[in-house]
Amino acid sequence: MGYIYLFIAIISEVIATNLLKATDGFSKLLPSVECLIAYVVCFYSLSKAIKYMPLNVAYALWGAVGIILITIFSVVYWKEQINTPTVIGIGFIVIGTILVNTFGTGH
Repeated sequence: MGYIYLFIAIISEVIATNLLKATDGFSKLLPSVECLIAYVVCFYSLSKAIKYMPLNVAYALWGAVGIILITIFSVVYWKEQINTPTVIGIGFIVIGTILVNTFGTGH
């Protein structure tokens, strides 16, 4: 059950973060409201997920998968550029997440 809540938290966080760019500094009403709703769903779901799994595992997965998806979305949708150091940094995040999930004290 925890992974279902975590999945919802990750997807809603990716949606909210992309909407954050669309709010144009919270100057556009509809994207601003949608963004805030998505963040509420995100943090509610994350709070439910950590009832079923260790906080460090949930947060590592939430952060890493969120960063990867947001980066992909920013390149594809927002047409932003990424460089080699960015890709290497994301790789380190993935490695760190694997280490937390494999060797973390929560398992």
